[in-house]
Amino acid sequence: MSRSGYSDDIDNHWNHIMWRGRVASSIRGKRGQAMLSELLTALDAMPDKRLYPNSFAQATGEYCTLGVLGAARGTKMDDLGDAEDGCDERIVAERFGVAAPLVQEIMYMNDEWIGDFKFVDVEICGPSLPHYPHWGRHTRSVRMPDETAPSRRWKMMRNWVSEQIKDKAVA
Repeated sequence: MSRSGYSDDIDNHWNHIMWRGRVASSIRGKRGQAMLSELLTALDAMPDKRLYPNSFAQATGEYCTLGVLGAARGTKMDDLGDAEDGCDERIVAERFGVAAPLVQEIMYMNDEWIGDFKFVDVEICGPSLPHYPHWGRHTRSVRMPDETAPSRRWKMMRNWVSEQIKDKAVA
């Protein structure tokens, strides 16, 4: 389970449809629009335009999307939890003054839409096994850390936030 509380156990499609409606309603609402406008301003004001997953703020100055807003507001975030400890989205929503579905959607997009790893093909020199899983191939895909993920995450979240704001003069 992720920090957002989302899971891929969609056994009742009607519940999923109702959930998506609650997310849309929380985004369209007055509190959601005000928070998104403030979030957009905070994202644009960041000196280092990078976002990190799975925790609101780190001691090294790394923030997630909601962490950027919390830091701009001066909100206490060290007691909100992270991906390992779990996170109560109702407490987070209360702290930021919006509905829980909006907070969960932002955490989900920040943590899970951009991966922190990439796959790189490498060539193996020397003999190769002629059977499964290699079948005599001399190339393998290796998972490597992606240094561009934090900046791509910032760009993606900034674009998403600006798309959700109804008053485009603010965005």
